[in-house]
Amino acid sequence: MLEQLKNEVLAANLELKKNGLVLFTWGNVSAIDRASGLIVIKPSGVSYEEMKPQDMVVVDMYGKVVEGTLRPSSDTPTHAALYRAFPQLGGIVHTHSTFATAFAQACRAIPAYGTTHADYFYGDIPCTRSLTGEEMADYEANTGKVIAETVKREDVLAVPACLAANHGVFAWGKTAAEAVYHATVVEEVAKMAYLTEGLSREARKLPQHIADKHYFRKHGKDAYYGQPSSPDGDKK
Repeated sequence: MLEQLKNEVLAANLELKKNGLVLFTWGNVSAIDRASGLIVIKPSGVSYEEMKPQDMVVVDMYGKVVEGTLRPSSDTPTHAALYRAFPQLGGIVHTHSTFATAFAQACRAIPAYGTTHADYFYGDIPCTRSLTGEEMADYEANTGKVIAETVKREDVLAVPACLAANHGVFAWGKTAAEAVYHATVVEEVAKMAYLTEGLSREARKLPQHIADKHYFRKHGKDAYYGQPSSPDGDKK
């Protein structure tokens, strides 16, 4: 079942390790097949070095296991909540990457200080509120809930990441590979923001007209960065 998606999810999880976004078994990637409403996600606590495509777990939109002999990631309810909230999403990543998680632990958004940030995120990367004591009874699902209430964007892909307060990073995209790409950029711009604030207490966010230029030259109907696509969406 969903063998191609299992291969894609495995490859995306291994990319987290390659990009230096995870240690040990920290972090996970999932992808959804919208036609069937089924999600493929990394198994819980299995090392990246040992994982195989057949280890990936298939769950439904509420996290119930449909196929697989291993337990799915403990963050599965968060992924499922985000897929239910945002039909635009095709892949989701969770990491505890160092600089971005530092902002999450400080309960701070990552400010849009420069054009590298603006190339990928249309505004600050937000941070959720902390969960209440009552919400801890359904911790993972409520993590997804507070991310959804924080993002509140018609086009959730315009800022394809959110920090879960006191916790870490969730990033997403149209595919699992794109979600990993965004998670990698989140960590890099978080590092840049941290260094910027260390260099200057007077650091100011990127002027909106510059932010607009950089974001829209890569995104939207008037984008001109890169090469044109063929009618089927592939790059020429």
